[in-house]
Amino acid sequence: MFRRRAQVTPTVPDQDSQPASGNGSAEAGLRAYAEDSAARGSSYTAAKGRPTPKRSEAQKRRRGPYNAPADRKAASTQARTRDRTARATRYAAAKRGENWALPRKDQGPVRALARDYVDSRRRLSEYYMYAVGLLVVLLFIPGLRAYADYLIIVVLMVMISEGFLVGSRITRLAQQRFPGESIKGVKLYAAIRCTQIRKLRMPAPRVKPGESF
Repeated sequence: MFRRRAQVTPTVPDQDSQPASGNGSAEAGLRAYAEDSAARGSSYTAAKGRPTPKRSEAQKRRRGPYNAPADRKAASTQARTRDRTARATRYAAAKRGENWALPRKDQGPVRALARDYVDSRRRLSEYYMYAVGLLVVLLFIPGLRAYADYLIIVVLMVMISEGFLVGSRITRLAQQRFPGESIKGVKLYAAIRCTQIRKLRMPAPRVKPGESF
């Protein structure tokens, strides 16, 4: 538990080498030896074996000082600029599909595979938002309101059919390529991406229509 103090081998002056008539010299040597032994006690520090660096060299290695803003307004402006830059960097990375910048629902190789599969073909569900706009126009025309109900039924049938087919296909494909990964929720994820306009999809499509992935 307690570390044993290092033993220092005393260097006893050779009395035989002292002159016989030099009693004063022998006593002075013993006194110097006692003072040296006291100096080499527990507080003795061994030499570090290298020269002490100059003050200018030590200051160069030291981290530069942080220049804080002078007032609260400048600090707030600096913080907003820093946050804006960080958000822009993260958004650009998320748009490219980098996994670290994506939300949790978009992360993972299975979700990336689902996005590439959906983006590799054009589907009718992609024009869902255009159909909704047409539906709104029909509702404001008295003579065409009766067709709005049929349009809603057609749009829902197309979305459900394509969502089911895409979800089944991506499930089988994910099990083949990534057998150890979880495929929970990938069907709904792929179906929702099918209904989004291609230019507004996030992350942006990496695969063009007709390309293999």
